[in-house]
Amino acid sequence: MSLVPQPSILAAPLQNGRSLTFRLSLESDPAAGLRRLRDVFDQKAMVIGCGEILARSLGHAVEGLRPFPALTGSPYAIPSTQQAFWVNLRAEDRSAIFDLSERVVAALAPDFILDDAMDTFSYSGGRDLTGYEDGTANPGVKESVAVAIAGEESGLAGSSFVAVQRWSHDLARFGAHSPDERDAMIGRRIKDNGEIEDAPECAHVKRTAQELYQPTAFMVRRSLPYATAGDKGLEFIAYCATLDAFERMMKHMAGIDDGIADALFRFSRPITGGYYWCPPLRDSKLDFSALGL
Repeated sequence: MSLVPQPSILAAPLQNGRSLTFRLSLESDPAAGLRRLRDVFDQKAMVIGCGEILARSLGHAVEGLRPFPALTGSPYAIPSTQQAFWVNLRAEDRSAIFDLSERVVAALAPDFILDDAMDTFSYSGGRDLTGYEDGTANPGVKESVAVAIAGEESGLAGSSFVAVQRWSHDLARFGAHSPDERDAMIGRRIKDNGEIEDAPECAHVKRTAQELYQPTAFMVRRSLPYATAGDKGLEFIAYCATLDAFERMMKHMAGIDDGIADALFRFSRPITGGYYWCPPLRDSKLDFSALGL
């Protein structure tokens, strides 16, 4: 049976989600934890990703997988909070998210310790909390496979890489700008999602125009908003066949290459950052052979 991608990578986001990261316990047997998780994995409701820390602990390396870099060279901090393991849950019903989360945490314990969990949700028909449509530039269904899934030539057929960041929004600061100023920062009109051709070079749309990079930097984004009592923003999730695409874009957003920072930084900042490798499925089971399992 051939290797196929985890189905939820290419599936559209559902109404509710949860993003979880895990660290290794001090005396862990990560192989045992992964085997238990494989037994409870739900391909319609989960995506799992392995960090470079995990691969190294098992004595293996996945070509193209590396820790998330803490980027410097611009006025803005791009932090790395790299962990060993990441799980993204998706469901229409929040009760299902709770049950799935309990199942994952129990399967990974005691070898993996839950480090962070954030509930996410679809807002206003697929918008960011700023009110602007999110994911407009996502590739179509057919193109998504080539963009997000590694091919046979990579030796990692059916697998994917994912960049995960949490962006904390200052919505009061954003709202203090006039509607025209907000549109100019994003580079789209909120009323019709139309792109503003003469938007400033710092406009978010211009800094992240995936087709203009050399080589192009297309990704499949599955981001969702979050909101807690003390914070709110976007859980940014981008799947790609190679992490190089995301990294080029992040450096360009921060202005590391040309000194022009994305206007997004005027009201939002990244507070987490991690890279993970999403193994393929074989016979509907997670295939950890690249990690020696």
